[in-house]
Amino acid sequence: MTPRTGVWLVGARGSVATTTVVGAAALRAGLLPPTGCVTALPSFEGLPLPRFDELVFGGHDVAETDLPKRAEQLVQAGVVPGGLPESLRADLLAADAQIRPGAEAADCRVPGDAVEALAADLADFRERNGLDRVVVVNVATTEARPQAHPARDSWRELRRQLWREAPPGEEPLPSSSLYACAALLAGCPYVDFTPSAGIRVPALEELAVRQRLPYAGSDGKTGETLVKSALAPMFAHRALRVSSWTGTNLLGGGDGAALANPQRAASKSDSKARVLQEALGHAVDGGVHIHHVPQLGEWKTAWDHITFDGFLGTRMTMQFTWQGCDSALAAPLVLDLARLMALAHAEGVHGPVAELAFFFKDPLGTEEHALERQFRALVDWARGLGAAR
Repeated sequence: MTPRTGVWLVGARGSVATTTVVGAAALRAGLLPPTGCVTALPSFEGLPLPRFDELVFGGHDVAETDLPKRAEQLVQAGVVPGGLPESLRADLLAADAQIRPGAEAADCRVPGDAVEALAADLADFRERNGLDRVVVVNVATTEARPQAHPARDSWRELRRQLWREAPPGEEPLPSSSLYACAALLAGCPYVDFTPSAGIRVPALEELAVRQRLPYAGSDGKTGETLVKSALAPMFAHRALRVSSWTGTNLLGGGDGAALANPQRAASKSDSKARVLQEALGHAVDGGVHIHHVPQLGEWKTAWDHITFDGFLGTRMTMQFTWQGCDSALAAPLVLDLARLMALAHAEGVHGPVAELAFFFKDPLGTEEHALERQFRALVDWARGLGAAR
């Protein structure tokens, strides 16, 4: 029997998840090429990665709009080619049938009960479909940054906290961390594609090591920050000192609406800024400014203004504008991460997978932010795993 890998998407009816499922189905049917899929490059040829037609999709979501309808909405937004959802309707319905109701932390009297239910959904998905493994990827809406809590510093203490009723006024563990906990307890590799807390809670990182599971994140690098991670090393290697780098982001869609909340936007802005400081070797003025423009729909525009000093202190500037569709940029990376994490899990890799830094703004397990070095580390790591088979 051909081995199959499950891809469980947290936020399974959102724009990124829907585009991922549509894209995988189109690749399986041979309707479109794998444009944007890093693992389809020649550097990864011959590796024992699961094929696109070996991926089985499911997920959690609190939304009720089914995948065929969401896909049609993305056609209207110019993200998905017209006619494609109808051609792939059977695949979309099959994936939608695997989606289970999600959980909101604020609604959980005893969070541990929700974690157990979420983990049971994962185990059931794996067993019903005869899957070798299930990779969980969080592509849900960005959350506000949680406050530190001593009980979250060790798995023993967090477990006690989860399986009791929270006292009035206590901030609950974020929903993203409940999903991460469920994934680990169900024996699933986990990927944070958002800047939400997710697995970045000391107790959950400890649990991942206990369970001998790989995890990766966070905050997928899809647009403006991708350009930053390529450009910033250029300034550093040419000894041109950057004094300011200001980014203005105009976002539509659900992501834009969520990031209109300053607390939610803080997580995104921090991960974007970290790339520059690490790549340049020093802090710069400017920062990132995020604005919600509903009329942009699924699209976004980023305008960056850079000032830098050349020889004799001559002040110079550089500007660039990035316009793109985040869902179409993110979806192929979700497929890449699912394939690579499946290989890592099969080879017994556990703990933070630093070699996947190429995909993230704020990578776990490494301080390397230069794009070319990240890519070389990724290829060497993946080929090393492939050679071990």
